[in-house]
Amino acid sequence: MLEKLAKILIEKNLVISTSESCTGGLLSSMLTDVSGSSSYTKLNFVTYSNEAKHEILNVDNEILNTYGAVSFECAKAMAEGLMARTNCDVALCTTGIAGPTGGSLDKPVGLCYISCKYKDKTTVKQINLDPALERCEMKKQFAQNAVKLALSILQ
Repeated sequence: MLEKLAKILIEKNLVISTSESCTGGLLSSMLTDVSGSSSYTKLNFVTYSNEAKHEILNVDNEILNTYGAVSFECAKAMAEGLMARTNCDVALCTTGIAGPTGGSLDKPVGLCYISCKYKDKTTVKQINLDPALERCEMKKQFAQNAVKLALSILQ
């Protein structure tokens, strides 16, 4: 899956950037595990806090205060802000709750929003994983789902 995404990025001469919250840099690490990744990966961020999302990605504080960091609205704003900040071709972002604590009834552990902006379209996908998964496994699955989303958009 990673090799397939890398091949498409290289063939189409596209640059991808990431901004991650719940995956903490794992997505960026996965993308750079493929040889030749320096041709398509230029700038990635771990925007774990609301302040980082606001200061680095220009996510409006109103979005963060109204919907929260783990929301469709925040994920969309993250991708749009990332593209504006980095001038990338593909902006791929994650924001969610990897647990084992921190969830709520409305936003349970295992909830993640993945956003991908390509050209003029921003796609946001909601992922709900089993909250009993261990944190590291949850992060891995969130990152894998982000790769799948980018792949489906670029194919």
